Amino acid sequence: MTQAPGTRIRVSEEIRARFPGFHLRVLFAFGIRNPPSDATSREWLRDGASRGLATLGGMRPAEHPHLRLWREAYSAFGAKPSAYPCSAESLIQRAVKGGVDAVPGINGLVDAYNSVSLAHLLPIGGEDLDRLAGVCTLRFATTQDAEVVAGAADAPKPGEVIWADDLGWTCRRWNWRQGPRTRLSDSTRNAYFIIEGMAPALTETELDEAAHELAERIGTTARPEHLQIVSVV
Repeated sequence: MTQAPGTRIRVSEEIRARFPGFHLRVLFAFGIRNPPSDATSREWLRDGASRGLATLGGMRPAEHPHLRLWREAYSAFGAKPSAYPCSAESLIQRAVKGGVDAVPGINGLVDAYNSVSLAHLLPIGGEDLDRLAGVCTLRFATTQDAEVVAGAADAPKPGEVIWADDLGWTCRRWNWRQGPRTRLSDSTRNAYFIIEGMAPALTETELDEAAHELAERIGTTARPEHLQIVSVV
């Protein structure tokens, strides 16, 4: 790796200016293994769902302050939040409809970050660092982004917020849908995890708490050689 990991995840100045309340922590995990879901990771998911539901206290997910700010952000760049909810709202909505066992296990790493996302009602995603091409930047999509995907149906809309590296988008509509190229798999050995929050509904202290909880779970399931949390913005 020729670049320090913290320099490989960036937020464009345009995003910072348009969404001044956005805060980002990135957890890097090196020398890991990604085991299948097991009793421990499934219990994390149940715990996360229980905590998230308790935080909602009977309100609809869209009414929660964290998720309401994400809906406002999505609306600001032209994505209808009822059709394209942020990842955290999608997860907790499953628990609202189906109970604490409604979110299925995927693998150890995904279960770990989904459980923390549920518990804190925060969008969290994980990617394979070795599949990242150059720097991954949170930015507005342009017309050129449609030229680097296989099908027009997958093309980001100009003005849409995307995560993208040198080869193209890695996550569409901010954190709505992850692309397949950088997904975590059983062959993943180095990974990074995006923990996103919106102030003032979420304090930076709360964001740090979520990042550290995720680090603990990644440490348990993935047995990393090294973990590093970076405050990006």
